[in-house]
Amino acid sequence: MDKFGISKMMNDLGLKQMNKGASTGVNWYETKGEFLESYSPADGRLIAKVRQATRDDYEKMVAKAQEAFKTWRMVPAPGRGEIVRQMGEELRKYKESLGMLVSYEMGKIYQEGLGEVQEMIDIADFAVGQSRQLYGFTMHSERVKHRMYEQYHPLGIVGVISSFNFPVAVWAWNTMIALIAGDVVIWKPSSKTPLCAIAVHNILKDVLIRNNVPEGVMNLVVAGSKSIGDDFLTDKRVPLISVTGSVAVGRRVAKLVGERLGRTILELGGNNAIIISQYGNKNLALRASLFGAIATAGQRCTTTRRLFIHECMYDIFRDRLIAAYKQIKIGLPLDDSKFMGPLVDKSAVEAFIKAQELVVNEGGKILYGGQVLTGEGFESGNYVVPCIAEAENHFQIVQEETFAPILYLMKYKTIEEVIEMHNNVPQGLSSAIFSKNIHETERFLSHEGSDCGIANVNIATNGAEIGGAFGGEKDTGGGRESGSDAWKAYMRRQTNTINFSTELPLAQGIKFDVFEE
Repeated sequence: MDKFGISKMMNDLGLKQMNKGASTGVNWYETKGEFLESYSPADGRLIAKVRQATRDDYEKMVAKAQEAFKTWRMVPAPGRGEIVRQMGEELRKYKESLGMLVSYEMGKIYQEGLGEVQEMIDIADFAVGQSRQLYGFTMHSERVKHRMYEQYHPLGIVGVISSFNFPVAVWAWNTMIALIAGDVVIWKPSSKTPLCAIAVHNILKDVLIRNNVPEGVMNLVVAGSKSIGDDFLTDKRVPLISVTGSVAVGRRVAKLVGERLGRTILELGGNNAIIISQYGNKNLALRASLFGAIATAGQRCTTTRRLFIHECMYDIFRDRLIAAYKQIKIGLPLDDSKFMGPLVDKSAVEAFIKAQELVVNEGGKILYGGQVLTGEGFESGNYVVPCIAEAENHFQIVQEETFAPILYLMKYKTIEEVIEMHNNVPQGLSSAIFSKNIHETERFLSHEGSDCGIANVNIATNGAEIGGAFGGEKDTGGGRESGSDAWKAYMRRQTNTINFSTELPLAQGIKFDVFEE
């Protein structure tokens, strides 16, 4: 693999064979926890080790974060935005190296690794502008010579728990916005991709130092759940926890944080579908279905998992899709000639195989793929051939999210029928329709259309831009990150009333004259 420059990349990013697992942005702790080994799903090789943080490390970090918040919140928002701007510039310098690490440690192809780092840069740019637009509102008071308005204040410590599939971008979505909002951040990354998190802190450390940003504004804690797990969620000193993960993880997080009346941003499972109408552009739909289903080897929360095809064109589209799948080149993710890399680990492969067994047991049919690849270049055991299966929407396995490249094909007759089928799953993240019929597309986007947080017309379910709020409904958790007005979730809202009269009138005309002056 070193023909791709892995050693140079590691050196550029300040990664060693043994790395510390806790940072306050400016300094690294001499952690004493258990060793965490990070293996590449691409070739099965050990990349490096991390000495994980302990509970004591976490306690010291929270104390630093609390103290830093007192200073950071008083920095004018545009000043905080300037720090974030410099972070974006620093990430630009390391885009290729960090993109390579994302590819090698997580398994997505290099082009997607570069795209993920570009998302970090883009959200930094967005946050810089947002730092001058933390708007409140004014409203008219019913009382004479009174003024009412609302404003937003920083929350405090924001906990970010990220998933392996986007090991750096999701952190940036949350952190860049939280920082301009005046919050401080503690990041607990996936144990499957700890080196990506360490590299990010190495890259941005100098920005913090040269701007005299207090130690504790941007923190990292690499630790297993037995060391720092539920305690993080139940910590009242952390008013907001943002979690990207499975529905099962989200339910636990919501329960534990909710019991202390804390806030959560939950980005959980997706079971995303594309509707392909007889009025749609078939070539665009084919390309979108292909990218939607196999990008990141089916390990995006916005991956296309269900395909509803109008019955009049089902056979033709199915055959074209299978022919397109046969052209997918699978292999080392750093090889630019490959379009799909490995699954993240053996458990993901096992889930992929199990899903195929279940769909067949329920009456479905495997149309293409599904094999685990072996032989030269596939020694890690994590490479699979993406699978296409015929199924029915009510199958239990179709109702669930399998985090792997398995795509379920189904027929439909009418737009009314397909929207009902589309919505009849527990999740509600992303959705799309391919149609040039305005009656269909507008219905899909209407109150009686898609029940997802993201609904697209003539583009895929994945590849969302950072300018819009990202998130979904139902079992997806209801959280929103990134663009639009998602910044409000990272702040506390306050309504203010100012009396500049010499009287004290009460609202609703209440009379309460207890005494005379």
